[in-house]
Amino acid sequence: MDQNKNLDVIIPLFRPDKKFDKLLIQLLKQTIKPKNIWLLNTEVLPDYATETIKKRVDELVSRTKVAGSETVNIHLIPIEQSEFDHGGTRAYGASLSNSEYMIFMTQDAIPNNEHLLENLIEPFKMEEVAVTYGRQEAAQNATVVEKYTRIFNYPSTDQIKSKEDLSRLGIKTYFCSNVCAAYRKSVYEDLGGFVARTIFNEDMIYAAGIIKAGYKVYYASKATVTHSHHYSWIQQLRRNFDLGVSQEEYQSIFKNISSEKEGTKLVKQTIDYLIDQREYIELIDFILESGFKYLGYLLGKQHRLLPQPFKVWLSMNKSYWK
Repeated sequence: MDQNKNLDVIIPLFRPDKKFDKLLIQLLKQTIKPKNIWLLNTEVLPDYATETIKKRVDELVSRTKVAGSETVNIHLIPIEQSEFDHGGTRAYGASLSNSEYMIFMTQDAIPNNEHLLENLIEPFKMEEVAVTYGRQEAAQNATVVEKYTRIFNYPSTDQIKSKEDLSRLGIKTYFCSNVCAAYRKSVYEDLGGFVARTIFNEDMIYAAGIIKAGYKVYYASKATVTHSHHYSWIQQLRRNFDLGVSQEEYQSIFKNISSEKEGTKLVKQTIDYLIDQREYIELIDFILESGFKYLGYLLGKQHRLLPQPFKVWLSMNKSYWK
């Protein structure tokens, strides 16, 4: 089996910075090379922006001399910013791929080594596995809280999740992140793929579907990327507003399975950790941040009661409301 011909990487772009450059270089160095890298570039003027990025990509490729990298086809696809959707845009990317496996990544997720793709697709040797996702590690300059929450959500041991785990894991059963995730294309097509329209959570919505269909989600802890953010309180409010909206709009998935329990567990453990480490300033910041996150989430769950201009202001994904 020629492994080069069995996987594609799909990455939505929006004004990518130098993290994307590092990501692309690392993808070209992988032990298993993708057949295609599909870059879905979202901009107000996508044709102009895509041409600019194309020059940048060509320069990166020309100076990254790695055996086998010449067999990787890199495609830049322009998309109008007004047409971007977390589910629909990725579904469009999936429609471009005819490989056995599809790896979705975000533009700021940097592979930690050359084995990322290899480790992501390894669990597909088990026929019941339909989705795998990798481990996200915080950057060295990340905050104490960001480093701790990454460890909480992405532990150092593998995990396989099925519908038998719903009573034990709750919403964590559906947890999957398109920051770095791989999909078995045949199952993806059989189950209808990503939802065409969602403000957020397209990965968990799909994972819930495959769990209910009897397949399994595999957390591959050896497939690691560096990926972390330092959101402001308002950014956390907006991000969690979108999370609440997605859960309210897909009640068939989320109605009978609580996410508050998992969130409360994270808050309590993080507070205990910060007290133990005597990080009292970080503790105050974290408590306030958690309040903004929970307020955003509650507002999102009740978004149908809010005026449209307020929803647009609250949301990170403003084009969703237009």
